[in-house]
Amino acid sequence: MEIQAGDRVLVGTHILSVSEDLAKDLQPGDQLLGIAATGSIRRIPAEVHDMVSERVGQAREAFYEMASITATACNEFFSEAARLLSDDAVYKEISRINSQDVEDAQRRSRSITRLQFSSKMRDDMVRAFEMWRDLPLDTEQKISEIEHHGWTVEEWRAPLGVIGFVFEGRPNVFADATGVLKSGNTVVFRIGSDALQTARAIMEFVIRPALKNAGLPEGAVVLLESREHAAGWSLFSDTRLALAVARGSGEAVAELGSIAQQSGISVSLHGTGGAWILVGENADAGELRKIIQHSLDRKVCNTVNTVCVPRVRAAELCALVVGGANDAAATRSGFAKVHCVNGAEEFLPPSQMIEVVRSNGLLRESQLSIANETELHREFEWEETPEFFLVVTDDLSHSIELCNKYSPHFVVSIVSTDAKEKEIVWSSVDAPFVGDGFTRWVDGQFALLRPELGLSNWERGRLFARSGILSGDSAFTVRLRVRQADPGLHR
Repeated sequence: MEIQAGDRVLVGTHILSVSEDLAKDLQPGDQLLGIAATGSIRRIPAEVHDMVSERVGQAREAFYEMASITATACNEFFSEAARLLSDDAVYKEISRINSQDVEDAQRRSRSITRLQFSSKMRDDMVRAFEMWRDLPLDTEQKISEIEHHGWTVEEWRAPLGVIGFVFEGRPNVFADATGVLKSGNTVVFRIGSDALQTARAIMEFVIRPALKNAGLPEGAVVLLESREHAAGWSLFSDTRLALAVARGSGEAVAELGSIAQQSGISVSLHGTGGAWILVGENADAGELRKIIQHSLDRKVCNTVNTVCVPRVRAAELCALVVGGANDAAATRSGFAKVHCVNGAEEFLPPSQMIEVVRSNGLLRESQLSIANETELHREFEWEETPEFFLVVTDDLSHSIELCNKYSPHFVVSIVSTDAKEKEIVWSSVDAPFVGDGFTRWVDGQFALLRPELGLSNWERGRLFARSGILSGDSAFTVRLRVRQADPGLHR
C-alpha cells in the first residue's frame, strides 16, 4: 500500500495526517507505528524492524533453552562476568573504547556524568554480578499447594520470558539487565547511542565469553546494535516480549511505555526522577543540613530536587538548606544553584554570581533565581553544580499538598524529630519510597541487597502487586499444576 502526504490515519481516538516529510522518507518495507497516547506516527525502517525481529527471535529461542540450564551454570555466568571485568587488560580495552564515546558526547554537548566507564563503575558492576551470583533464587519455586479429595493443585513461580530493556547511555546497565538470567529469563536491550561503542566492547570482552564459558545460549543476552530510536520503538511493539522496561525520564520514556502498553506488553517505567524533602516544624537543624548534603552528592534519579520548608522556621532553616547544598557542591569546588519559590529568597543572603557547570560548558549565573509553584514538576538534570527548588510553605499540610500535586510521586523524605509528623507524611503522600533522612537510599542494591533491574514511580498510578524496585526476583509468572490421583475425577 502506498502512503502519500495528506493520507489520514486513525490512531486510537486521533485522526492524523501523514506529513510530507514522513511520506518522503518512507521506503518499501518500512512500517508506520501509530501511538495512541500521543497521537503521533513513527517510522520504523525495514532494516531496523528486521534486525529487531531477528534478535527477539534469538532471545525467544534462548529462553526455551534456558529451561534446561542448571542454577550452577547460571551462577557460573555471573562468576565469569565478574572475573572477566576484573581483568585489568579487559578493563583497559573497554576504557579505551569508552573514551571515544565520551569524546563524541562532549563534542555534541551531551552529558557525560554517567557515561564515563570509571574504575568505580567497574567495581560496582563486578559487585552486582557477584550479588546476582549469590542471590538465593530458583527459576521455579512452589508458592502454595491446595489439596482436594483425589487431586492437588500447585502454584509455581516460573520464568517470565524475554525481557526488553531500553536504557539511557550508561555502561553499567549490563550488570542490571543480565540479572534476569538468574530467574530463567532472557534479555534484549537497546542502550542510548552515546554509549553504544562501549556496550559493544562489554558484549565482546565480557558478556559473550561469560555466556560461552558457562554453557548458556548466546541469545540469552542480546544487544540491539543500532543508534536509531526506531530500534526501541520496534522492540517495545514486538508482542513476543513478556516485559518492557524503560529506564530514564522524560517524554521518550513515556512514549516507549505507551508503545508497549498498546501492544499488550506489561511495562515497568521509571518516568520523571527527582526526590522531595519535606521539612517538619520539629526538624533538627544540624540533621537537616547533613541530610541535604548527602541527598545532593551526585545527580541521579533519587537526588533531591525540591525542599519544602515551613514558613514558621524559614528564617532559620532556609539558610541551612542552602548551606547543606553548598557543602555538597564544595566537593566539586563550587556552589549550589537554588530556585526560590514562595519568597524563599527573602530568608537568604543576597545572591552572588557563581560558576555553573552545564553540558554545554561553564556559565556564570546568579546563585539564586525566582520560580513559581507551577514549575515544581521540573527535574533538574545537572552536571557538577547541584541544583534544586527551595519552597517556603504555610505548613506541613501545604508541603504535602504541593508534593502530591507537582512531584513525580517517587521519593519523599520527612525531616522531623516528631513521630506524628512522620506518620502524617507516610499516610498522606502518594509515593512508593518514603523515608526520614537522605533521599539517596532508594536503590535495590543499596537498600535491599538485591541488584535492581529498574525503579518505578507512581507518576501514572500505583503499581499493581509489586514494589517500586524491580529486581531479579520480580520477573516471574505463576503457573498452576494439577496432580490427579483419582482417575474418576469429574465435575
